[in-house]
Amino acid sequence: MTTTVLVDARNVIRSRWPNLDEGWFVERCRTWAEREGVRALLVFDGRAPAAEPDDHAEAIGSGRRSADDWIAEQAERLAGEGHRLRLVSSDRGLRARVAPHVERTIGGGTFAGELETVPE
Repeated sequence: MTTTVLVDARNVIRSRWPNLDEGWFVERCRTWAEREGVRALLVFDGRAPAAEPDDHAEAIGSGRRSADDWIAEQAERLAGEGHRLRLVSSDRGLRARVAPHVERTIGGGTFAGELETVPE
């Protein structure tokens, strides 16, 4: 089963100044996920930028709920179904909420740095 990476999108985007461009972020995540052989769920507070989902990445808006709540609920559900999960976020509260469900956590700034090495 493919590992799913739950990405706290705004946390990563705001880890750099100036903030990362959303379109750039989504495309780099797609390329990164394909290279790593994972499926990335890029969770945005509110509305996600327009991007076609594929086998490697999907931009998801949390609607009226916070991205943190969406991620925490999905982490519990997916882990309960036997999915292998990772989290990308520097948010300590979110990291604590999903810790029982994920194999690994990557900080938002660290992940942004990794995306910056992904070829265009």
